[in-house]
Amino acid sequence: MRFASRLTACIPALMLLTSAGLAHAESTLRIGLGSDPDMLDPATARTYYGRFVFSAMCERLVDVDQHLQIVPGLAKDWAYSEDGKTLTLNLREGVTFQDGEKFDAQSVKYNIERYLTLPGSLRKSELSSVESVEVTAPYTAVFHLKTADAALLMQLTDRAGTMMAPAATAKGNVAAHPVCSGPYEFVSRVQQDRIVLKRFENYWNKGAYHFDKVVFLPIPDASVRLANLRAGDLDITEGIAASDTATVKADSNLQLASTTGLGYMGLTINIANGTANTNTPLAKDARVRQALSLAIDRDALNQVVFQGQYTPANQAFSPASPYHADVPVPKRDIEKAKALLAEAGVKTPLTIDFLVANNPTSQQVAQVLQAMVSEAGINLNLQMTEYATLLDRQQSGEFKMSMSGWSGRPDPDGNIFSFLNTKGGLNDGKYSNPQVDQWLQEARLTSDVEKRKALYKQVVVQENLDDPLVYLYFEPRIFGISKKVTGFVPYADGLIRLQGLALNK
Repeated sequence: MRFASRLTACIPALMLLTSAGLAHAESTLRIGLGSDPDMLDPATARTYYGRFVFSAMCERLVDVDQHLQIVPGLAKDWAYSEDGKTLTLNLREGVTFQDGEKFDAQSVKYNIERYLTLPGSLRKSELSSVESVEVTAPYTAVFHLKTADAALLMQLTDRAGTMMAPAATAKGNVAAHPVCSGPYEFVSRVQQDRIVLKRFENYWNKGAYHFDKVVFLPIPDASVRLANLRAGDLDITEGIAASDTATVKADSNLQLASTTGLGYMGLTINIANGTANTNTPLAKDARVRQALSLAIDRDALNQVVFQGQYTPANQAFSPASPYHADVPVPKRDIEKAKALLAEAGVKTPLTIDFLVANNPTSQQVAQVLQAMVSEAGINLNLQMTEYATLLDRQQSGEFKMSMSGWSGRPDPDGNIFSFLNTKGGLNDGKYSNPQVDQWLQEARLTSDVEKRKALYKQVVVQENLDDPLVYLYFEPRIFGISKKVTGFVPYADGLIRLQGLALNK
C-alpha cells in the first residue's frame, strides 16, 4: 500500500513532509484522514472525509454545538412563520468570501438555487421543501417553502447550507478550486496525497484560529495513520481503530478523544439503478435480502473486528439519537436464512458481487461477512476499490451490493430521507416504497417529536422487511491527538472544529 511507505521506503516524501513543516511546529496543523475526499463542491460531494475539509474552508448558514443544538453561523438569527412555510434568516454583516466578494442575501439565494437546479446535485432532496429564496433586504434571506419542513434548518448546518462565492462558482470547475468564506482558503490538492489550506487573512473571526496552514493527508490504513501520529508526522488523526485505542492511551505523547457517533455502516443493495446489475434474486426478492441479513451475526462482527466497541445496527438512527427506534436487531438464524432462499426459488450457492473500499478495516469486515453468509449458501465475490470510486459506482448503478457508511446527522431526516425516499439524492439502490415515502414526508411536516418518532419507527420496521439497506453497526468517533494540541473537543457529528485549537511547542 502506497501510504505504508510514508514511514519506510518513501524517505524523500518524509523529508519533504518534515522540511515543509519545520515552520510546522508553530503554524501548520496536519490531519490524517481515512480516505481521500471526493469532489470539493458541496453540491455534489458525499463523503465524510470531504466534510472535514469543508468545515475548515467554508461556512454554513447555521451550525451545531457540542450538544447538537443549532447555533448561529452565517445567519445570526432566524424565525419561522406561524404556519412553518416561511423561514427568515438574518445574516451576519461584514463577511467576505476568499476572493474578496461580499457575502449577503444574494449569496444565499444564489447558492440555494444552485443546489436545487445543478444537474447531479445531491442537495436537491435535502432542500426539496424549498420553493424559492427571496432577498427582502441586503442581509435578509427568506425561504418560501412548499410545505412545512421540520428538518430544513438542520440541513442548513451541513453541505446544503454551505455558502460558496457566487462569482467564482459561476465560472465552473468549483471542485478544482473552491472559494468559500471560512477561516482557511484552498491552496492546492494532490489526489490521494494531500489537500493544503492557508489562513484567510480577511476572515471575520480570524483571532479564533491559530494556524497558518492546515494540511489534510489521506492515509487509508488506520495503523499507518497511527504510526504517523506517533512519529510526529501528524497532529490529529480521525478514525482510530478500536484495536488501537489502548496503544494511544498508553503513549504519553498522545491523547485519545471519542464520542458516540451518529453514523452507521451498511450494505446498499442495487434494486433498480439501471438494468445491468438488477436482474438478480437479491434485487428482485426481499426474501433474499432478508436471508442475507439473517446470515450475519452482528454481535460477533463487532467482537471480532471492533473488540466490542461498536454497536450492532438495524436502522439509520444511532442510540445517541432520541429517534433511535426500539426495534430488535435481527439475531443470526442460518436455518431461517436457508428457508427464505428456498422459498424464493434460489439455487445455492448464490453468488453476489460485493463492492468494498480497499482499506484494511473494510476488508476485514467484508471477509468476516463473507465467511458468515457462506454458511447460508451465499457466496460473496469481493471487489476492492478506492472509497471515492466505490461511491461513484454506487451512484451510477455499477454495483450489485456495496458496503458504505454515513457519518450521521443530528436530525433524523438527514440520516434516512435521502437514502430511502424514492427520489432521494443518496438512494443509490433506487429503492421505492410509496408507504415509506409517505411516512418520511409526514415526518418532515411535523415538529412534534413524538409524532416523528412514531413515523420513523414505522419506517424502520418496513425497512427491515424490505432490506434495501442492510445496516451492520454504528460507529463511535475516535480521534488520536498529539499532546501538543490543545483545545480539541469531539463532536457527535464527527467533524473537527478548528476554532480554539492550538499547538504548544
